[in-house]
Amino acid sequence: MTTVTRRKFEVTDEDRRATALLEALAELPPGHPDRPAVRRQAIEAWLPMAARLTRRYAGRGEAYDDLFQTASVGLIKAIDGFDPGRGVDFTGYAIPTVLGEIKRYFRDRSWTLRIPRRLQELRMAIGGARTELEQTLTRAATVADISAHLGVSEEEVLEALEAGHAYRPDSLSTPVRQGEDLQLGDTLGGEDNGFARAEFGVSLPPAMATLTERERTIVVLRFYGELTQSAIAERVGISQMHVSRVLSQALAKLRDQMDG
Repeated sequence: MTTVTRRKFEVTDEDRRATALLEALAELPPGHPDRPAVRRQAIEAWLPMAARLTRRYAGRGEAYDDLFQTASVGLIKAIDGFDPGRGVDFTGYAIPTVLGEIKRYFRDRSWTLRIPRRLQELRMAIGGARTELEQTLTRAATVADISAHLGVSEEEVLEALEAGHAYRPDSLSTPVRQGEDLQLGDTLGGEDNGFARAEFGVSLPPAMATLTERERTIVVLRFYGELTQSAIAERVGISQMHVSRVLSQALAKLRDQMDG
């Protein structure tokens, strides 16, 4: 007789621990001093499930870390909203919650501009309403028809339709006026580097003040004196390798200060 391996269906110690933490969390009333710690442990215990669900959507044009963060948000919502007393298994409650969060992330990212979610949802509903109405009315549905069908105002319908232009933006090669060579891209202003230089000039001195005296000296000799690392090593009296290490540390400090 052939033995069938069922390891993947076994309940592991990790599963039991994760479930036990949820049960313990449910028994702690809001405001209990132990509740934050138990909640954090429960989230950590169930993160592998969020990671498994994230991998389903990997390779679809979005960074895995961003998707995992989104799935983690869904997991936290599931843990905070789960009620064991309803008799529903946690995974049966959590998986749709996590997947719903991931799917909303993809839906939101598909819009070129950041449009309020209510307008995105309304625009999608308008598409379905239009199809239904045109089958029953045997004519093109008007804004008033759609408004009455969805139970929203005509202003809301128009706002959602206007927002829909962000979903398919005009090409930069679109002609501005018929019969002319001028294109939409030609009307856009160029990047003004003066703003970046001005901002850099303001933020650099405070950042330089965080360096040690040796770091400041090496940075000034390298970028203002335009000396090579070997020339700096001779002037400062250290090895070229030491100069390279100090310079790397100094630049890392400057980046942290100026990005922060």
